[in-house]
Amino acid sequence: MNLSHLMNDKKIKLPIYVVILVLVLVFLIFSSFGTVNAGERGVLVQFGAVTGKVFDEGLYFKIPIVQNIVKIDVKVQKSEVGADASSKDLQVVNSRVALNFKINPDKAADLYQVVGRNYEDRLIDPSLQESVKAATAKFTAEELITKRSEVREEIKRNLKEKMEPHGILVDEFNIVDFSFSPAFNHAIEEKVTAEQQALAAKNKLEQVKFEAEQRIAEAKGRAEAIRVESEALKTNDRILEMRFIEKWDGKLPVVTGGSTNFMDINNLIK
Repeated sequence: MNLSHLMNDKKIKLPIYVVILVLVLVFLIFSSFGTVNAGERGVLVQFGAVTGKVFDEGLYFKIPIVQNIVKIDVKVQKSEVGADASSKDLQVVNSRVALNFKINPDKAADLYQVVGRNYEDRLIDPSLQESVKAATAKFTAEELITKRSEVREEIKRNLKEKMEPHGILVDEFNIVDFSFSPAFNHAIEEKVTAEQQALAAKNKLEQVKFEAEQRIAEAKGRAEAIRVESEALKTNDRILEMRFIEKWDGKLPVVTGGSTNFMDINNLIK
């Protein structure tokens, strides 16, 4: 190979090195910048270790290759799971619950460092299962129906105690459904029917009692009126004449023979 060939090779290889260098520089420059989207936080990781620095929404700068940004969603999210538990009276309860939660932006780095990005499977779902079981065990099966709001608040309180120290805030919690065994449902239906029949019988009894009291009151009223009138007759013998006048139609009775009347008309006129 002569000198001219070497010079030609030199001329060919030099532009390739330059192109590669330019490409590397462009890659480093563009990989140094990025954006954190709305509703997210960027956790700065250096050589795989969490630095504790968290970027807010907007543009950020990092050292290429050395540093990396892990984005954490801090918007309200929903988790809905089924949970089986036992009530205080040992009835099997199948529940479906829904949790609205969000990540505390100030603790996004700690959450990623301790739990990682898979926090829903590792922390939220187990906390839901445990909280439902703990709260359900404090109530009888019937109370789970009649005191549903109290049960919901008890579960919500348990969830806050378990998750908020890790940086997960409980936004809202709801019991979607409670279901029981067919035997228990049948027993509840029979109990409700019996209570309704007992209430109807009680109302009927109260009605009969009220009607009887009315009749007694009316009888007492009539007896009192008779007593008062009897007392009046003892002290005034003209009471009978007054009663006769009240009922008299103005016609004198017709008699044959004799002119004896049973009342003195002159006395009536007086």
